[in-house]
Amino acid sequence: MEWVDIGVNLLDAAFDKDREAVLERAWAAGISQMILTATSVADCAAIQAQCAEDPLRLFCTAGVHPHEARHWNTTQAADLRLLAAADCVRAIGECGLDFNRDFSPRPQQIKALEEQLELAVELGYPVFLHERDASDTLVSILRDFRDRLPAAVVHCFTADKAALYGYLDLDLHIGITGWICDERRGTHLQPLVSEIPTGRLMLETDAPWLLPRTLSPKPKNRRNEPAWLPEVATMVAQCREESLEQLAEHTTATARAFFRLP
Repeated sequence: MEWVDIGVNLLDAAFDKDREAVLERAWAAGISQMILTATSVADCAAIQAQCAEDPLRLFCTAGVHPHEARHWNTTQAADLRLLAAADCVRAIGECGLDFNRDFSPRPQQIKALEEQLELAVELGYPVFLHERDASDTLVSILRDFRDRLPAAVVHCFTADKAALYGYLDLDLHIGITGWICDERRGTHLQPLVSEIPTGRLMLETDAPWLLPRTLSPKPKNRRNEPAWLPEVATMVAQCREESLEQLAEHTTATARAFFRLP
């Protein structure tokens, strides 16, 4: 079986001491390719340098996270346009709305999102989206762009049935993480994941965060890594009443088509 992890924060400091070993464990676990998540203009260049070391297996996004939207300006927009031209970039993002933590003012989050959506339209890229407690606003904004965007994925989906159906009505893709393995806060996702159509579902770890709580034994450092993606897949397959082989086949095909992977 081959898997594609569509959301990895590989340059996070949590991986500084053993990044290459983390990659080797991922490849050994059947992860065939991964998408490294950019969250600011500042980290794009370093992420692209990492991708250049393994150009058939490592790809990335280019974008500004809503937490960083308070820094968004015309200079950042121009820099992002240049960074997005790199061969390893396969989507604009991580961009979106976070009305849960509100680290950036909401009007600034909306402005940064809309301008990145315009960039995605201009470049013909799909979009890698973040959303917390803002599904109604995100759907409203995306409705004006959807016909011009090739595709968009709501990464690390954690919301409710109404939000899921709002996204599916816009023909969006859905990314599922180890949140679904969390008996404290993720059990609502278990019946919902079966309602995501084949061809719209992708899997991710969001490493180093969201270690699957079903994993046993758990690593002492409680750090998540791409090698644990099959643990997420096991829960998703059970909830969808699919075999792991079936899930691997269609989610990998979906990710490769979405991100235009070799």
